[in-house]
Amino acid sequence: MATRVEARPIWRGFTPREVGILGVLLGCFAFFLALPPISARAAWWPTLVGLVAIAAGIWALTSGVKRIGWFAIAAGILGTVLGILATNTAASKLDYAVTWTPLLTAMFTFATPLTFAALGGLFSERSGVVNIGLEGMMLTGAFFAVLGADKLGNWSLGLLCAVVAGGVAALIHAFVSIHLRADQIVSGTAINFLALGVTGYFFIQVYGENGTPGSISQVPSVNIPGIDRIGFIGPVFGHLNLMIWLMFLAVILTYIVVFRTPIGLRLRSVGEHPRAADTVGISVYRTRYAAVVLSGMLSALGGAYLSIGFLGSFNENMTAGRGFIGLAALIFGNWRPFGAFAAALLFGFSTALSFRLADPSVWPHQAVLFQALPYVLTLIAVAGVIGRSIPPAASGRPYRKQ
Repeated sequence: MATRVEARPIWRGFTPREVGILGVLLGCFAFFLALPPISARAAWWPTLVGLVAIAAGIWALTSGVKRIGWFAIAAGILGTVLGILATNTAASKLDYAVTWTPLLTAMFTFATPLTFAALGGLFSERSGVVNIGLEGMMLTGAFFAVLGADKLGNWSLGLLCAVVAGGVAALIHAFVSIHLRADQIVSGTAINFLALGVTGYFFIQVYGENGTPGSISQVPSVNIPGIDRIGFIGPVFGHLNLMIWLMFLAVILTYIVVFRTPIGLRLRSVGEHPRAADTVGISVYRTRYAAVVLSGMLSALGGAYLSIGFLGSFNENMTAGRGFIGLAALIFGNWRPFGAFAAALLFGFSTALSFRLADPSVWPHQAVLFQALPYVLTLIAVAGVIGRSIPPAASGRPYRKQ
C-alpha cells in the first residue's frame, strides 16, 4: 500500500513540509541578518542563508510539497536580494529606518483598520455573501465617527455613530444581495461608490473648505504603568490606543463565536450548505442579514479608528484602499480570524516600513517607490494564494427558498 510522500522522514526525521517551512524562515532570516541589531555588512552572509533556504524549498518541492516549496524558494530569493541591498546601504540609513520599537508600534497602528475590515468580511463571507463593500463601509464609519464625536462631543458616541452608519450601509448591501438576489460583486462595488459620494458631499456641506476642527474628541490610549521596563516590548504595548486592544479582543471573540459556539456552527452551515441548513430549521435569510450587518459594523470600526483613533480628522477617501487590503488579508488568512490577523500584521508592518523608507531626506530617489511596498505585497500575497485558499462553498451564491 502506497504511503504519502510527506510522511517520508528526511534530515533526521524532518518531513518535506517541515523543511519547506524552515526554508521560508531562513529566507526571512537572510534579510534580517543585514538589519539592526545584527547588521551583517558582508553580502555573502545573506547570500549563504538564502541559498540554504532555496535548497530547502527545492527539496520540499521535489518531495511533493509544492506550495510550501515554492514559498521557500521565493522567500530565499527575496531574502537574498533584500539582504544584499541592505548590506550595500549605509549603516546610518538602516539604523534610521529599522528601529524596532516604533516599527512594531506602527505595525499595530496600521494593522488595526485592516483587521477590523477582515473580521467583518469573515462574518459576511462565512455566511455566503461576498462583501466587496468593506472599503465603502470603512469610509462611512470614518466620516460618521468624526461627525458624531464633533457634534456630540464624545468619542464613544462617535464610535456609536460609526457602527450605526456602517450597519446601514451593510443593510443596503444585504437587501440587494440577499432579498433581490443581485450580483454581490456589483452590489459591493456600488456601496463603495455610494460611500465615496455620500461622505464627500456631507463633508463639504458640514465642514466646507476648512475641514474638520482640531478639537474633535479622540479615542484615548491605554497606558500600562511599569511595562516600559520590559525590554523593547514594553514600550510597544505600554501606550497603545484603546481600539488596538479592542482589535485583539475582536480577533479572539471572532474565533470563539465562529468556531466554538452553536451560532458559529449555524453561520458556517449557511455559508457551506444553505439548503441543508434550511432543511434543519436554520433561517438562511436571517443569518445572512445578521452576518452582513455585523460585517458593516466591524468595518466601520476600522474606519472610525482611522479618523478619531489615529488621525483625529477626516479627509475625502481617507481609507485609500484599506478595505480591499483587509479583504486580501481575509483571503490570505483562509477565512479564519487568526490567519487574517497575521496577514493584517504583515501588511501593517510593510506599511510601517514603507513610511520609514519613504523619507526623502534619507532616500531622495527611492522615496516614492517605497510607498508602493504595501500594495505590491498585497498583490504578491493574493496571487500566491489564488487557487489554493478555499472559500465557503456557497459564497457569492444567492439562495432561493423553496
